[in-house]
Amino acid sequence: MTSSQSPLDVLRATFGFDTFRPGQEAVIEALLAGHSAAAVFPTGSGKSLCYQLPALLFPGLTVVVSPLIALMKDQIDKLKQLGVAAERLDSTLTADESAAVMTAMRTGQLLLLYVAPERFNNERFREAIQRVRVSLFAVDEAHCISEWGHNFRPDYLKLTRFARECRAERLFALTATATPAVLEDICRQFQIEPAHAVRTGFYRPNLSLRITPVSGSEQDAALLDRLTRNERGPTIVYVTLQRTAEQVADRLARRGFDARAYHAGMKDEDRAAVQDWFAGSDRAIVVATIAFGMGIDKANIRYVYHYNLPKSLENYSQEIGRAGRDGAAAHCELLACSDDINTLENFVFGDTPSFASVSSLVREVCQLGEAFDVSLYDLSFRHDIKQIVVRTLLTYLELDGYLEEGTPFYAEYQFKPLVPSKEILAQFEGERQDFLRRLFCQATKAKIWFSLDIANAATSLGQPRDRIVRALDYCAEKQWLEVKVEGVRNRYRRLKSPTNLTALATELHEKALLREAREIARLNEVLELVEHDGCQVSQLGAHFGEPLPAPCGHCSHCLDGKATRLLPRRAPPIDDRRWQEAAAFRATKLDLFADSRAFVRFLCGLSSPKLGRARLGSHALFGVFENVPFSEVFRRAGEDLRDDNR
Repeated sequence: MTSSQSPLDVLRATFGFDTFRPGQEAVIEALLAGHSAAAVFPTGSGKSLCYQLPALLFPGLTVVVSPLIALMKDQIDKLKQLGVAAERLDSTLTADESAAVMTAMRTGQLLLLYVAPERFNNERFREAIQRVRVSLFAVDEAHCISEWGHNFRPDYLKLTRFARECRAERLFALTATATPAVLEDICRQFQIEPAHAVRTGFYRPNLSLRITPVSGSEQDAALLDRLTRNERGPTIVYVTLQRTAEQVADRLARRGFDARAYHAGMKDEDRAAVQDWFAGSDRAIVVATIAFGMGIDKANIRYVYHYNLPKSLENYSQEIGRAGRDGAAAHCELLACSDDINTLENFVFGDTPSFASVSSLVREVCQLGEAFDVSLYDLSFRHDIKQIVVRTLLTYLELDGYLEEGTPFYAEYQFKPLVPSKEILAQFEGERQDFLRRLFCQATKAKIWFSLDIANAATSLGQPRDRIVRALDYCAEKQWLEVKVEGVRNRYRRLKSPTNLTALATELHEKALLREAREIARLNEVLELVEHDGCQVSQLGAHFGEPLPAPCGHCSHCLDGKATRLLPRRAPPIDDRRWQEAAAFRATKLDLFADSRAFVRFLCGLSSPKLGRARLGSHALFGVFENVPFSEVFRRAGEDLRDDNR
């Protein structure tokens, strides 16, 4: 490709389309003019073309940041079929495959490189990407950067800094789901001018949207009824829990349906096999958690069923948006069961750390000196806070000016010689040869692999850490060594010390409670949509700032002429005998259950770092009150959720 070609020329010659879809041309023109841009397009409306096409016209590399391996794999397979040089770096690649991709990136052989946000925690990758010209830095699922969004991820907050470090010439933020407040936040953080933020219409007239209230005992029968009487076609059934995916898929398969489960607990190769099977079938039914569907380029999905309630309107919108991308009629139905509310609420409450945990974390971090490194895994266990929440709390400390994160590093490198060390050393002369010889002498040999403590080696050799990492990386690139790394540690520098540790811990815990309240509010928005006394499609559009000018005519309210009403929520009482058993057990495990939130998590079947390490998931009392609302169990424990041991 040459820069003399117009975007329309490339669209026709490479992608085989004669015209752009709504919004695509405006975004592409902004990027080609040198501006950063944002795109909020519904699922399946062509967001990916907005960075794939410009990548063929830019002189440097286009880096695509996506949290989804399925999206990377699917898009790269199709780009390669079109003759486009595209690769990905993710956890499913072998060491040789990753090395080949890194070499292609360094030597300018790639036009597009797909990576996960966490890839920037890899010091070897960050070192390499800074030596490459990055014409475009595209961030998919960009709503994750916003604390106002439904899927905030702290790693996303760092992406704008990473883009600056690799001197990206322009940024592109894209998402299928952004309320007006979230889009404003995205533009602020990516420094995108409002004129270059393009939002296309939310409404999909080919999708029928039904909401059917059912009881927990009716979910299977209702789903089976729909699948039996409707003409078979590619179908996704969304569930909340991994075990539900397995159970429902098994029941459908025993009834003669082509059904398989898909969830994040499966091996990478098994998920890939299900994805490929679904892509090639016209009768396949995938029973999946939210892990499935992102980036699946299958236009003829005829049915999307929600066996369980979605946790937010954003999730719901994305999931139904996977149906009918070919423009033909598609059916979406939510089997609305009030019993699901408990499970979804428990997930929210179970993520929130206790005040005692937040306080102990803050005290440790603030006493580690001006420059320090930590293992998030170790912090998570010591303070009984999930790793993603630990990272979020540390990110808050950064944003408030207390800390500055440095380049994460691996505590230990391991390498296996692929050729004799004499042959490797023979490739060098003088000081470089002597440096490499002394470096090899720092390693400790096991059966096959050598282990190298990088920090100790740097001190012993009197050499900067970066030189050692580059040397090992070079040897791996030349296929003289096979290199692997482990033990990620995160570097920080303390910029200022808090004047009051308790006040700081209180502030951070209040933020965690605010996140909890937002997530519960999002679930309540789903319930409000279910029972909305009016056009439900228009109500869903209004959430994203796009109400319809007239009723849609094909949602449950429009078709039935009345509001849907959920069946009463089951709320079994707490059994006194089991509570006494639990209280007695707690007294024997006060090291684990000193605060009530940890105890209630255990009773509601929600694990935590310390509970997982103690292997209490198989205990008879684990999850004994999983059908009781978390807040009720907490009240029985004698605490108020907001007091939380303070």
